[in-house]
Amino acid sequence: MAGSAPQFDDLSWLNEVVEEEEDDDEFFTSYDEVHESFDAMGLQDNLLKGIYAYGFEKPCPIQQRGIVPFSKGLDVIHQAVPSTGKIATFCSGILQQLDYTFFQCQALVLAPTRELSQQIDKVMLALGDHLGVKVHACVGPVISRDDQGMVKANVDDQGIVKPTNVHVVVGTPGHVFNLLRRRYLHYDCITMFVLDEADEMLSLGLRDQIYAIFQFLPPKTQVGVFSEKLPPEALNMTRKFMSKPVMRILLKPDELITLEGINQFYVNVVKEEWKLETLCDLYEILPITITKSVIFVNTRRKVKWLTDKMRNLDHTISAINNDMDRNTIDITMREFMSSSGILITNDLLDRGTGIDVLQQVSLVINYDLPVQPEDYLHRIGRSEKFGRKGTVAINFVTVDDEIMLSDIQKFYNVDVEELPANFVDLL
Repeated sequence: MAGSAPQFDDLSWLNEVVEEEEDDDEFFTSYDEVHESFDAMGLQDNLLKGIYAYGFEKPCPIQQRGIVPFSKGLDVIHQAVPSTGKIATFCSGILQQLDYTFFQCQALVLAPTRELSQQIDKVMLALGDHLGVKVHACVGPVISRDDQGMVKANVDDQGIVKPTNVHVVVGTPGHVFNLLRRRYLHYDCITMFVLDEADEMLSLGLRDQIYAIFQFLPPKTQVGVFSEKLPPEALNMTRKFMSKPVMRILLKPDELITLEGINQFYVNVVKEEWKLETLCDLYEILPITITKSVIFVNTRRKVKWLTDKMRNLDHTISAINNDMDRNTIDITMREFMSSSGILITNDLLDRGTGIDVLQQVSLVINYDLPVQPEDYLHRIGRSEKFGRKGTVAINFVTVDDEIMLSDIQKFYNVDVEELPANFVDLL
């Protein structure tokens, strides 16, 4: 059905349940090739320039396994937790294959939220800076003039499609579906289709829109599925999309969790009541070049308390907590990005909360250690900064926190050292 004019009156086929699972050994093709450097991947020189200029020094585990098969045109499924470099993985694979002399949409990327779509747009543009890539993020509730100006396919009297201003389109399923349905987005030239956070899109009830979008795509479109989890519904969805052998890349548990590239330290504050003074001392010695930092606490009440204390000490503070509504969070994030230097939060800055904030943050402070070791990764590495230098995480540790710090080190197989006197040289 892919590539033909879709029929949307009857979507009953979407509700079919796969009663007999195909043998995974027949559906999936194992992939064990590992490239421990970007130079060994056979990438274009100008793409390598973009990768290194972005700040990556060496590939993280998912990039070691994932960039090459996707850049070779293979269908892939990547299972990886957030913050492990997956955006740069599929962006690199797309950028390697684009025809930059041909101005039509050649790659379509779907993401569950506006924030993630914008993040992908930024990473794609940064990595492709030396390639001249044209990317457009389709976000917002309605099709804008900007959308039409970038992606609308004009057809002349002879049926020839005139060039557009874009190589890659990124967007949420609803917005992209409207572009396709109203024939603003010319789909005949799309050769690559990526679903990012596939499990999240399914949990948001976007399955029908994803299937409907796929019906527009040419039959031999390459498909990449990236997901933190691969529940049965997600696997069944990939079976409908992928008509050729799939490279299923599953990282080992110890490789899924990585904190490589982040300098981690602790400060022994001994008592809870000494934390505030320690925090103020830190900000006294920080260089003026550190314009953005995030401070994590564990409760909404402490967000308010610490925000009030820091503002009384003449610090410019933005604050969010996980009970705020979406609009308030968006406004606060814009304030933080444009003016204030410190963000205080008890939120994990997850897929729907300020996804691009940590791109400009060099310092993360755990005023409180997280309650669960799993949350440590999401706090200090919730961005595409993995493998990039210049990120420092500082943990305040009381006597009561010593067991949790030990658990975190064991969980991530890292050594968190005491903060050195010259730590500012690392920022």
